[in-house]
Formats: sequence, C-alpha cells, structure tokens
Amino acid sequence: MVRSNQTSTVTEFFFSVFPKFEDGNLLYFIPLFIIYIFIIIGNLIVFFAVRMDTHLHNPMYNFISIFSFLEIWYTTATIPKMLSNLVGKKRTISIIGCLLQMYFFHSLGNSEGVLLTTMAIDRYVAICNPLRYPTIMTPRLCTQLSIGSCIFGFLVLLPEIAWISTLPFCGPNQIHQIFCDFEPVLRLACTDTSVILIEDVIHAIAIIFSVLIISLSYIRIITVILRIPSAEGRQKAFSTCASHLGVFLMFYGSVSLMYLRFSATFPPILDTIIALMFAVLAPFFNPIIYSLRNKDMKIAIKKLLCLQKVFYASAS
Repeated sequence: MVRSNQTSTVTEFFFSVFPKFEDGNLLYFIPLFIIYIFIIIGNLIVFFAVRMDTHLHNPMYNFISIFSFLEIWYTTATIPKMLSNLVGKKRTISIIGCLLQMYFFHSLGNSEGVLLTTMAIDRYVAICNPLRYPTIMTPRLCTQLSIGSCIFGFLVLLPEIAWISTLPFCGPNQIHQIFCDFEPVLRLACTDTSVILIEDVIHAIAIIFSVLIISLSYIRIITVILRIPSAEGRQKAFSTCASHLGVFLMFYGSVSLMYLRFSATFPPILDTIIALMFAVLAPFFNPIIYSLRNKDMKIAIKKLLCLQKVFYASAS
C-alpha cells in the first residue's frame, strides 16, 4: 500500500486505546501507579543491596544490579505517560516525544536483552568451567560487558529511529497501542507500509539469536547439573540459575508475543494485554524473582533495610 507523499501535517499522535476520562479511569490509574512505584522501589532495593554488600561483589550479582537499574528507566520510558493518559483529557504525544519514547524504551530493552544473554554465558562458564571461571570472568571483563551491553543497546537503534524521523506523517494520527511502538507508528506514515515487514524481520532475527544463545547455554548447564552426584550440589547449582532463568522466560516470552507475529493481527484487547505484559508485568515480577528465589539476595536486602532503620533512628 502506498500513500500519497504529502507534506507532513501531523504534529502529534493520539492514543486511541485509553478509555475516556469519565469512564472510571481511576480504576486503571491506581493499580498501574502502585505497580510503577513497586517496580522503582523494588529495583532500587536490589541495586543498592548488591552494591552495599561486599559478599555480592561478583559478576553474577553485578549483572543483576545493572539489570535492575535498567528496569527502572525501562518502565519510566512508558508508564508515566500511560498514567498521564489515564487521568488527562488529551491523551496525545508529540511526534518528537513519540520518537524519544520509542528510542529509550527499545534501547533499554535491547540493553536488557544483551545483558540477559551475557548473564546466561556467565552462568555457563561458572557451572561448566568452574576452575577457569575466576580467570575468565575478571572484574575488568565484567565491567566491559556491562558497559558494552548498554552502549550496544543505545547505538543499534539510532539508525532506525533516525530513519523513522524522516518519514512523512499526514494523517490519521491515532496510535492503537498504549505506548509508541514501531508497528503502530509506521502504519501512520504516508509512505509504503511494506517497510513494516522489514522491521519485523530485523527484530525477529535479534530476538531469535538471543533466545538461541541463552537456550543453548541453559541446555548445557542443565546437562552438567544433572551429572552432579550429590542432591545438595544439584540444588545449589539450580538455585544460582533459577532466578535468571525465570526472568529470561518472562522477558523473552512477552517480547516474542509482541514482536514474533509478523502479519498476524490480534484483537485490540489482546494486543493491549500483551503490551502490558511486555512493558509492565514482566518488570513488576523481576525484583520479586531476584529477591525471593535467592538466599544471598534476601540476606543482603535485610541488611540494607536494617541499615536504613539505624540511619533514620540516629537522624531522629
């Protein structure tokens, strides 16, 4: 389908999926607001618990703390605007604001995806090559991998966003999604919409490649763990991987539903639910998984909370 290449007259987009202001929006606003606050506080606790406990100063927990830090900004890229749309009457976003939201949301998401892949490789080396682990995963390499994940995530998306910013938008301007995303925005461009298929292929290759690396790593890890003679040793090895595996399944499960469907179309309500899983629910459960499924993390969080109580007691 080719639309006429008119001069761009659209200056802002309208989110059509949000209910009208009069339709009991507080019923949606309050739970989303509570979830957002929990995500911020939960990930901050995980981040500072790792940073302040010297027993957790190793590659695995360093990656977890970086992931939690990214989660804070990942959700901040979309949820505050969702909350604003729920209580506001305009429910609009400028084209520049939409491009920035897409850029930061997906750049942070890409960084998290690369970091999850790095964490899988780290667990693979730790369990499959334990004697060589200290010499392979040095603090310097750990820092390089963490920084590299973030740099890659933010650089790889620049050409795509720059290209989208050159497209003409001349109406309609209704985005059928709860945040600015590639496919809903590209459908509004006054140009050949077949470029959407190219975007889908690029995203699919990146997702499948990451899932393949992580899956192969965990297949090998599970194979090695099952060969451990003692039940206690197997349980300890599984516990170090359970949290990461849970986060991986939630993150890439929702990502796959969102971006590995190509031309398949879902009902609007299902589309919104998948987007909420991807942008809200997965980040909501991540701090819970990391804190409840890990004994060392629970100890570190208790120390952090006790330290805060002592600090406030002395201040008062």
